[in-house]
Amino acid sequence: MSNHPKHRLFGGDVDWFTVLLWFALCIIGWFNIHAAVFDPEYPSLFNLNTNYGKQSIYIFSAIILAVTILIVDAKFYSSVSPILYAITILLLITVLIVGRNVGGNQAWIPIGSFRLQPSEFAKLATCLLLARYLSAQSTKSPTLKSLFFGAIIILLPVFLVLLQPDTGSALAFFALIFVFYREGYISGAWMLFGALCILLFVLALAFNPWIVVLILAAICGLGIYYFRKKTKIIINLIVLFVLSALYIFSVEFVYENVLQSHQRNRIDVILGKIDDPRGEGYNLNQSMIAIGSGQFWGKGYLQGTQTKYNFVPEQSTDFIFCTIGEEWGFVGCMVVIGIYLTLLLRIINIAERQRTAFARIYAYGVACILFFHFAINIGMTIGIVPIIGIPLPFISYGGSSLWSFTILLFIMIKFDANRKGIV
Repeated sequence: MSNHPKHRLFGGDVDWFTVLLWFALCIIGWFNIHAAVFDPEYPSLFNLNTNYGKQSIYIFSAIILAVTILIVDAKFYSSVSPILYAITILLLITVLIVGRNVGGNQAWIPIGSFRLQPSEFAKLATCLLLARYLSAQSTKSPTLKSLFFGAIIILLPVFLVLLQPDTGSALAFFALIFVFYREGYISGAWMLFGALCILLFVLALAFNPWIVVLILAAICGLGIYYFRKKTKIIINLIVLFVLSALYIFSVEFVYENVLQSHQRNRIDVILGKIDDPRGEGYNLNQSMIAIGSGQFWGKGYLQGTQTKYNFVPEQSTDFIFCTIGEEWGFVGCMVVIGIYLTLLLRIINIAERQRTAFARIYAYGVACILFFHFAINIGMTIGIVPIIGIPLPFISYGGSSLWSFTILLFIMIKFDANRKGIV
């Protein structure tokens, strides 16, 4: 007889430490939503007339979802992944037809008083189908064909989300590029190339493109002089310079014709090209004031003045981290960041101990999505990345967000619990 009765209920050894980290983030989120939109007329955390009361229902529902996921056979999630993916694609199309426009994005399907955001669940479905497809190729050497079809799995929902248009949610899918890197489809050299492209993009926006090109020309010129006796290297440097120059000058076209005006303005504020504390820079300005005013220990629970007087926009959703910074200070911020980093490292550890390619690839997908949301959400509240409007996992207010992230995480936990029997 087994010495672990939990095996009989969940079919494996559940990583309870990861479950504890998830629950801690949910509770931290609940209390900070309470502080962010506190209404003295409805002080109870369970009052359904308030966002914090509704969040209590979402958390309770998430617990039921988590338990259900742990009970269901792990093989089910692999077999149903194409169906889930197809459903989310249909929902992404449906939201373009009947969706409710909120803040310029037609990203929600109204269901009574609840609003369903399909793009959140699309990340889950994409991770599952990508894991299924790439794991089916795991016995073969990585090929360009496999990379192409894997990319299509990601790009289809990205295209539909961009039509909403919800650039923030669309960008989250691109974090899955690290899955391709882990599985050997993309080399470290290509990852470095991608990083350099991002760097050139930022430099081209921050400075005059001609200045950037001239600096590159000087660097390549020094390289040509140093390697003047090596013809092949010289040719490569010339080709690299020409391609880089073309890329830099194309940045302006993308900036002017692809990004929306408010997104361009937000980037300009971040780069310091415009000073607009009452316009596009208002959100960022108030966010940084709120976090800075918390200083080391914070002002205390329900004592945040920036929060209490509604200076910070979207306080319970995209800018929930401001409430943490103002009321719990630097210490509170470090605790929350520490919990996230511990969770991410735990997920990577779980991924590496899996015995099947499917479970490993899926776990890395989970890590990519959570890391992107965590890094970008906190980054935009402290002014190091543009404001693109994405939730902080498990902490921001919202049923779609909490449920989708919970399902995403607990399917991985189920795979880990059953890692000897997953196919």
